[in-house]
Amino acid sequence: MPRPGAFRWLAAAVVALAAALASPANATQEGWPALFDVAGVAPNDRLNIRAAPSASAARIGSLAPDATGVEVIRPDDRLRWGLVNTGEGTGWVSLAYLARRAGQWDGALPRIARCFGTEPFWSIQLEWEGERDGALSFKALDEPERQFGVLRVTGSQNSRNRHALVSSGEAGTLTLLVRGAMCSDGMSDRAYGLEVDALLEDGEGLRMLSGCCSLSLP
Repeated sequence: MPRPGAFRWLAAAVVALAAALASPANATQEGWPALFDVAGVAPNDRLNIRAAPSASAARIGSLAPDATGVEVIRPDDRLRWGLVNTGEGTGWVSLAYLARRAGQWDGALPRIARCFGTEPFWSIQLEWEGERDGALSFKALDEPERQFGVLRVTGSQNSRNRHALVSSGEAGTLTLLVRGAMCSDGMSDRAYGLEVDALLEDGEGLRMLSGCCSLSLP
């Protein structure tokens, strides 16, 4: 008959194994920023945006009960609230009323909608075709809009959450080096979860523009 101590050892081993299998190294982690849809809110109600990650914090905005494509920049430490942009700043919404869209795991290429920067003002809009293909347009202050062709996409071989998007055409070659990091547009208190360096090579030479990227359009 097994000794009582053997049962305690077996129980401890089972707990340790379960913890190891549930650790980030062995489980798919959720990536941030990410897109969500409002869910579980009554049709005649709205989802509050709070000044802090607490139900008792001041209400500074709201989302419609059928709002879709809500970009959550990051969660709070307890994974109960998500940081979103509202007006010229940020606020917090309860993740209990947001449904996360599929395929947004840590290390996957985010479905970027636009990138932008200031001094000088510039912007890039991406149009996706399928999972990893698409095209983009580039605008800059006092310059005509340029259209670029099909994107080529790759992730870093030795660093998670870093991706390169390359597009070439008659307008030249545009390369976006995107990395997961908190980013500011330099004009407001809004926040973004992706930084970018845009390398534009054309008949005028090579230049680099730095800024932020977002998963949603303005």
